[in-house]
Amino acid sequence: MVNGRSSIDLRIVGAQGGDEERHCANAESLALEAATIRQQCKVLHLPAVAAQCAQLADQATRERRTHLGYLEALLQAELEEREQRLVERRIREARLPRMKTLEDFDFARNPKVSAQQIHELARGDYIARTEPVIFLGDSGTGKTHLLTGLAVAACRQKRRVRFASAAALVNEMVEAKLQLQLGHALARWARYDLIALDEVGYMPLAEIGAEFLFQVIAERAGKAAVIVTTNLPFSEWTQVIPNARLCKALIDRITDRANIIETGTESYRFRRTLEKRKSKNPDAKS
Repeated sequence: MVNGRSSIDLRIVGAQGGDEERHCANAESLALEAATIRQQCKVLHLPAVAAQCAQLADQATRERRTHLGYLEALLQAELEEREQRLVERRIREARLPRMKTLEDFDFARNPKVSAQQIHELARGDYIARTEPVIFLGDSGTGKTHLLTGLAVAACRQKRRVRFASAAALVNEMVEAKLQLQLGHALARWARYDLIALDEVGYMPLAEIGAEFLFQVIAERAGKAAVIVTTNLPFSEWTQVIPNARLCKALIDRITDRANIIETGTESYRFRRTLEKRKSKNPDAKS
């Protein structure tokens, strides 16, 4: 007995101390391994593996998965994150004015628009078939929302998409011509899987502007898809494109094999505003 403590007590204390030392050593080793893995993943550009390797390792241990099973889970996590980042990048590059999806569109408020037809288009077969989509209707009938929703659906399919109003597209082409970069600008627009042109017909176009619009659309005919919104029936397009021959040629290109969807004349945006006003003041006269 030493200082009132038996040799057995001392052996127990010594064993406990050894366990603590081994535990600390193991913790330091694991921390070093984790730091090394993070650094290696950074070099290899594998952020999901770095973030999830420890969690998935614990899960693999609990579920008694094989080493290959653990590796498969890691690679699947990396693939899923890469796909998500690609979709997010496609949406940013599309330059959509607002993030509107087809899930947010209220088909009950606009019965003229077929939900089935829109959801079929959202699958993207029209892009593969290089078919134009035209939304024709008055202001407030959901044209831009539907166009944006289809653009987002295409981005989710990892397709390259670009949105612009007709006026913005024309201005970009005019600026490119002034900078002697028109060929590059036209080639850039031709590379997109889908372009979404909003508000065709809202503003009169000078002849040079109409020519640029025709060039962009004609270049895609039979090669790549385009979505257009317009508030004018085709018979009135000469109001914004005075050159009758050019106007006819543009309509011929854009309507060939097109999916033409009429959104009607009643503004559900205006109706929604009235309903909100009534809900705030139910005694107000209609």
